[in-house]
Amino acid sequence: MPRIAWRRLKQAPLRAMKIVGGFDRLLDTAWRRKRLLILCYHGVSIDDEHEWNPGLYLPQDDLRWRLGLLRASRCAVLPLAEAVERLYAGTLPTRSVALTFDDGFFDFYSRAYPVLREFEMPATVYLTTLRCENNRPIFGLICSYVIWKGRGRVVNAPEAGGVLDLRTEAGRAKALAAINGMAARERLTITQKDELAAHVAARCDVDYAALAARRLLTIMTPAEVTALAAAGIDFELHTHTHRAPVTPDDVAEEITRNRASIERMTQRSAVHFCYPSGDYRRELLPSLAEHGVVSATTCDPGLASPTTHPLLLPRFVDTTSVGAVEFEAWVSGAATFVSRNRSYAANAH
Repeated sequence: MPRIAWRRLKQAPLRAMKIVGGFDRLLDTAWRRKRLLILCYHGVSIDDEHEWNPGLYLPQDDLRWRLGLLRASRCAVLPLAEAVERLYAGTLPTRSVALTFDDGFFDFYSRAYPVLREFEMPATVYLTTLRCENNRPIFGLICSYVIWKGRGRVVNAPEAGGVLDLRTEAGRAKALAAINGMAARERLTITQKDELAAHVAARCDVDYAALAARRLLTIMTPAEVTALAAAGIDFELHTHTHRAPVTPDDVAEEITRNRASIERMTQRSAVHFCYPSGDYRRELLPSLAEHGVVSATTCDPGLASPTTHPLLLPRFVDTTSVGAVEFEAWVSGAATFVSRNRSYAANAH
């Protein structure tokens, strides 16, 4: 069953549980007290990114509502490192939650951090570091975005492989695949990809220079990371290249480079890890531990308990498509009783 259809189907029992006070009662149980909800966010919109990709982006006001609900529910929002330590020590406070943001996009700096500061809540950013120094829009994402901005058109883009039919979702997906495929075949450099994205944007009548100037879909600079680290934001491991390791050698290279870069920017040790795109391999868990990784989070939905493997911690991925009742159900833990057990990892076994 498609995820959207399943999400709608499970709303009815959740609403019924809320109406009879089930959420509030569950929040105060010993069962919930032993569990940690780790929330996962990716982007907080600078403009209309949540309309382009509601599975990746959230409007700033929606984030503000979420944090307000956590405060109204008297949740203990803990720094990730403390939350993980207390989970396994059996000393979690009532209604424990940790906030995590993946990738380290500039919108965290400009949109998410001001809301976190408003609510005085700690957060961890899992930072992928390759693009910190080369601060231009991420190629695949920005091409998808400008194609979406140009929806309804048929454009001739010889530099991108020919005619791009952007009138339907399928046509836009085909156009994006063609552009990404050409960039891979031609082995374009980061600079060449940026130039290609600018050409595609021009064909779609999108001002690429304006998008880049507003820092849409770009990673934070080293100076921005340093400033937020000094303000108390925790930066942790997310690989250097945002490629999921597939061998022990990959683990060694990605963790070593990622950690060195983060520690240069923050002057702090990075020992917590997030699998890129939630893609994990169980056979690599010993390699992660060998390289000093204390915890690792997936994108598999659930609440972590003291019996959860510390390198396979579940998280709830919160997006624009998550309604108020579903979010409250995850805060209370009720959603775990109607959620399908599934793995987002392509190679999990």
